[in-house]
Amino acid sequence: MTALAVHPRTTFEAPAERTAPSPAERRGLERDQVRLLVASRDGIEHTRFRSLPDYLNAGDLVVVNNSATVAGQIDARRADGSSIVLHAATPLDDGTWVVELRSAPDAARAILDAQVGEHLEVGSLVLRLQAPYPFTSSPTGSGNRLWRAEVDGDLGEQLWHHGRPISYGYLDRAYPLADYQTVFATVPGSAEMPSAARPFTAEVVTQLVAAGVGVAPITLHTGVSSQEAGEGPQVERFEVPDVTARQVNATRQAGGRIVAVGTTVARALESAVTCEGFVTGAAGWTDRVITRDEPPRVVDGLITGWHDPHASHLLLVEAVAGEELTQAAYDAAVRERYRWHEFGDSALLLP
Repeated sequence: MTALAVHPRTTFEAPAERTAPSPAERRGLERDQVRLLVASRDGIEHTRFRSLPDYLNAGDLVVVNNSATVAGQIDARRADGSSIVLHAATPLDDGTWVVELRSAPDAARAILDAQVGEHLEVGSLVLRLQAPYPFTSSPTGSGNRLWRAEVDGDLGEQLWHHGRPISYGYLDRAYPLADYQTVFATVPGSAEMPSAARPFTAEVVTQLVAAGVGVAPITLHTGVSSQEAGEGPQVERFEVPDVTARQVNATRQAGGRIVAVGTTVARALESAVTCEGFVTGAAGWTDRVITRDEPPRVVDGLITGWHDPHASHLLLVEAVAGEELTQAAYDAAVRERYRWHEFGDSALLLP
C-alpha cells in the first residue's frame, strides 16, 4: 500500500449505527429502492436510486465496472494453532498472492504481528509469507497488514470450493456470493464487490438507454477495501476496452458528461488517459491515486456509496466533486441518516 501525502478535507462523524447490516433485499427493499442523494450546483435532493435516469441527460455516458466478485475470504490457521480469517486480495503475475490476515471469526480487525517466513494452513494448502506488500504498512506504526504469499498449491481452487465473500464484523450474518454481484458482473476477479453499481437493476439500465444515456463497461478487479487512514488503494488489474474509450471520447466531444459508477471506474478511466487528454484502450495494473493534487481529466460525475473519514476513496470523491460539494453531501447524508458501506445507500455527485 502507498502512504498518502494528502488527506481528505471533508470532515464528519462516521455514523457507525447507520452501517447497512444486510443487502437491501433482506431489508424488504428492491435493489433500486435504496436511497439516492443527488448533489449538484442546484443543491441537495433526496430520492430513490430508481429515479437516477431523471438526473442524467441524453448524451451523457454512464461507465460501469463489469468485474464480478469472487470468494476471497477463507478460514486459516497459524503455526501456533490459532484460527484466523484470510483475505485473498489478488493473485500476482508470478503466481504469488497478496493476502491479509484478520481476526476470527468475523474479520473485525487486521492482524499485524505476522512475520516474514511464517507459514499458514488453508485447508490442505500451506502459505508462506514472503514479504510485506508492496512495503511495510501498519495503522499502528508497528507490524504489517498486507503480505505477498507463496502458496503450495492452488489457492484459487481452494477459494472456489471453500471460500466465501469477504465481509466484516458490521454485517448481521453471512450472505451468499450472489448478494455480492452487480447486474453488470460478467468477468470474475474482484476480491470485494464494486458496490457502487449494486443498486442498478435491468429496469434502471433500460430507462437510461431509453432516455438517450449511454452505458459502457470497463473492468477493474478490486483488492481489499480495508485500508486504514492514510493508506492508498492497492495496485489493481484493469482494462478499458477500445470501444469504451471511443464512446468516452465521442461523448466528451459532443458535450455529454462522463459519469463513473464507483471509484473503481474513475480509477480505470483516469489510468487510460493520454497526454492529449483522450482515453485510449488500455490494460494492465494501475497504481493511479486520484486526489485534489492529481485530479481527474475525463470523469465529470460520480455514482458512489458512502466512505469512512480519511479513506483514500474520499480523496477521489473530493477530486471529482470538489471539496464544497463533497462536504455538503456528507453533512446531508449524516443528518438524514443514510446507510453506509457496501449494502448501503448511494450518492450521485454532479459538480
